[in-house]
Amino acid sequence: MSNSKVVYEGWMVRYGRRKIGRSFIHMRYFVLESRLLAYYKRKPQDNVVPIQTLVLDGNCRVEDRGLKTQQGLMVYVLSIYNKKDKYHRITMAAFNIQEALIWKEKIESIIDQHQESLVATGNKYVSFEYKSGMDSGRNASSSDQESQCSAAEDEDDSNPNLLRRTTIGNGLPESILDWTQESSALASQNTSNQAISRKHWRLLQCQNGLRIFEELLEVDFLPKSCSRAMKATGVVEASCEEIFELVMSMDGTRSEWDCSFQDGSLVEEVDGHTAILYHRLQLDWFPTFVWPRDLCYVRYWRRNDDGSYVVLFCSREHENCGPQPGYVRAHIESGGFNISPLKPRNGKPRTQVQHLMQIDLKGWGVGYISSFQQYCLLQMLNSVAGLREYFAQTDERHVPPRIPVMVNMKSSRKSTQKNLLTSNHNREQSLDNAAKLMDEYSDEDEDFPIPEEETYRVEQEMKRTAVQEEPVVQVDLSCFSGNLRRDNKESARDCWTISEGNNFRVRSKRFCYDKSKMPGGKHLMDLVAVDWFKDTKRMDHVARRPGCAAQVASEKGHFSLVFNLQVPGSTNYSMVFYFVTTELVPGSLLQRFVDGDDEFRNSRMKLIPSVPKGSWIVRQSVGSTPCLLGKAVDCNYIRAANYLEVDVDIGSSTVANGVLGLVVGAITSLVVDMAFLVQANTADELPERLIGAVRVSHIELSSAIVPKLGSDPI
Repeated sequence: MSNSKVVYEGWMVRYGRRKIGRSFIHMRYFVLESRLLAYYKRKPQDNVVPIQTLVLDGNCRVEDRGLKTQQGLMVYVLSIYNKKDKYHRITMAAFNIQEALIWKEKIESIIDQHQESLVATGNKYVSFEYKSGMDSGRNASSSDQESQCSAAEDEDDSNPNLLRRTTIGNGLPESILDWTQESSALASQNTSNQAISRKHWRLLQCQNGLRIFEELLEVDFLPKSCSRAMKATGVVEASCEEIFELVMSMDGTRSEWDCSFQDGSLVEEVDGHTAILYHRLQLDWFPTFVWPRDLCYVRYWRRNDDGSYVVLFCSREHENCGPQPGYVRAHIESGGFNISPLKPRNGKPRTQVQHLMQIDLKGWGVGYISSFQQYCLLQMLNSVAGLREYFAQTDERHVPPRIPVMVNMKSSRKSTQKNLLTSNHNREQSLDNAAKLMDEYSDEDEDFPIPEEETYRVEQEMKRTAVQEEPVVQVDLSCFSGNLRRDNKESARDCWTISEGNNFRVRSKRFCYDKSKMPGGKHLMDLVAVDWFKDTKRMDHVARRPGCAAQVASEKGHFSLVFNLQVPGSTNYSMVFYFVTTELVPGSLLQRFVDGDDEFRNSRMKLIPSVPKGSWIVRQSVGSTPCLLGKAVDCNYIRAANYLEVDVDIGSSTVANGVLGLVVGAITSLVVDMAFLVQANTADELPERLIGAVRVSHIELSSAIVPKLGSDPI
């Protein structure tokens, strides 16, 4: 490092793709000095050479590139360059918008100081030349050679009021109504589906601590199926940035505060402030008779000078998001969120959240049943109350929001094989588009582990991201089968599917220091099959059965981990899960568990249960607390050449047997999630990794079969 004073420093995100095209996200340590911005692989010590530097002077600019999606994670991107050499730039990103804003403010302050110095002397600015030798012989990496998105710079060098805050994007799309600008009437909007004027709001009701307003129109000119615009206003004890990040998310976290949300995906990222999204609504108004609704809409966001955030919605058609079987495509006339700061109270931040929606739910009969339209609209507006309660009941506010990347949905009528090819093409294309910002081919910037001194938030985010980018040799799932069928539909019965790893909380890298946990992330092994057996006696060592998934995997040279959950009773049941991987990583915690003794296995084998759907008493009895299986019940381990089977005798524990009685009695009405993992106890073993996770739905006892096991050779 140079001898200049360090103004600000910390970990920020770098992302892009490598020579072979594989995308990456990794952390780099950025250091801001009075005349220099540089970043390193690790926190610099002594005279370590940075990966890249940028000299800061009065000609530099900070571009706010907005939000970018990479591997389903949203990052907030800044690009710093000198307007006299736009090809030499440094691009940095943050998982957290507060951190991005701090860096932006610090860098702009340095630039302002140089500009003020120039104006005070009355001379032309002479660019400072960095001569410490740190950057000698090093060119800008290709990830920073970006000019195609740069803003036009037509400023006079002598002008003291140079613009240093440039936002990159196409601005507000023409089709979106900015309803937050209350002073501007819509006299220019003369479309058939919108009212001509919007001037007055009437308080309709107060519910759940919210004020619900209905718009009063000078001219009623709405289709029968299209409601008047309604908005909910409430106060949330959280910062604008925290609320904004939650509102922008489209992962499972959203269902914790938005009761109208089923799932959502990113269709296309237009620019850093505009994206097209697909959204399925969870509306429970006579679901037996009324088809569910979905949406395809454009979302635009911006941050105002007063620190408030505006998020605007408007429906739009997209070639990769056609009509879906079983869904009615609703139409958003206008909508969104207005998130404005209020004065703190008792030391806590306070924010006013307004949520407006004007929507046409479409479908036959909707225009003649006014209660349907209003009920669904109020359900959507109640998300403001959900936000308030979410922040009131949780301390975990630093989880980066995720938006799943959407596969091509142009034609649901095409063959499965063709859809698969199209999906793969779109995944590759989406990664290419996400990587355009920083195409990084430099071997100087390879992945590097995050040091211990990194803050909890950044380390937690980095570890989960690193988990998702690891290269995995895919297991061919087509050759495996079990007698319990796999079905990914939410309404499916008597089946299993893979449960998302982020539904579970596991120990983070810093668990030894602060007991923090993080989402489970990607699974270590693939769940390839599930068997559902019954017999008059307990069924041990089921992996010996000819033709089972473990035997098939063994023939292919793969390794299997088999969990046999044994349910006692007059009829004994076994639910068997087969997890397969191409190989065990030598020295890994999983490999040590597989080849360890029974005492070690019993002290480490962990199960995380959850009952997302079921009666209250069952959900409370099962809970979601992780359980060391070897400590709670009897476990028998059978180690063969290419598999390890864990027979879990649930009936060996009086407490577990009592809970099991409740579960078996209501099993046809339950949806149960289970995650298997090896507990990590030391710093070098952390963070924890899930072996795999499964969801079983509405299991029928009658569907179990009697297996042909034969004699046990062990």
